[in-house]
Amino acid sequence: MSNSKKIFIALAVLFFMGLGYMGYDIATRTTFPGAKSQPKERAKSQFMVPDSLLRDTLKAIQR
Repeated sequence: MSNSKKIFIALAVLFFMGLGYMGYDIATRTTFPGAKSQPKERAKSQFMVPDSLLRDTLKAIQR
């Protein structure tokens, strides 16, 4: 086997090892889309909480 062929194989192995590592890193940082709650359920938990004030303290004009 020639010297240039050995260098090519070594670089190819390093390249594929790098791709494998990047794929593993990305896979561990993301979540499966089906595991998240739906947007309607998330909106209810964030915005549908009872108001802590008994009456509005701002004198806003409602049209």
